[in-house]
Amino acid sequence: MATAARALAPSPPAVHERLYRALRTRIMLGELPPGRALTLRGIAAEERVSMTPAREAVRRLVAEGALTLSASGRVSTPALSVERIEELAALRALIEPELASRALPRAHFALIDRLAAINTAIGEAAQNHDAVGYIRTNLEFHRTLYLRAQAPAMLAMLETIWLQLGPTMRAVYQRMRRNEAPRHHRMILAALRAGDEPALRLAVRTDVTQGLRHLLPAPADAGR
Repeated sequence: MATAARALAPSPPAVHERLYRALRTRIMLGELPPGRALTLRGIAAEERVSMTPAREAVRRLVAEGALTLSASGRVSTPALSVERIEELAALRALIEPELASRALPRAHFALIDRLAAINTAIGEAAQNHDAVGYIRTNLEFHRTLYLRAQAPAMLAMLETIWLQLGPTMRAVYQRMRRNEAPRHHRMILAALRAGDEPALRLAVRTDVTQGLRHLLPAPADAGR
């Protein structure tokens, strides 16, 4: 019986899978700044693994756009151009309002209360100037809502965009110097309580794009 139970139990993730997930999370949360150079040897030493799982994890992250690989073999976190930031912001503005709209019919009061609690945690992270905590809870706010959309392919696509933006979002936070949760989150919560789909779409679209605008050059600078 014990043998059968062991056979049915899920096997632990491979070393490279655990390393991949750990690096992916660090990049998505902005723990690594834009343009940070990484080496396979350094990753392997830091995570206490061999070169093979480090190489496999980096390969997967490069394929997702979370890391860049130069012609010389240099691996680094992405330093996004203005054009790339605008492109990713446009994708967020398309996907996230749609996910929120699909989630609305399943947004029961318990979910809204959960979102409000997460939003409080975002404000606490902002007051403590905890950039990583701010990004983590902000993503948790959006993911918790979007999971109710029951659109896994769309959410997976969105998480790839979040992943590419992770280091840049850290720079956004540092430039904005927030001391409270995003004000558009309150608008999202109000729209959910009212069941107002147009207001929800507008609040989500504004929330996911206004922060990235702080990284774009001012009109006067663009003309220089």
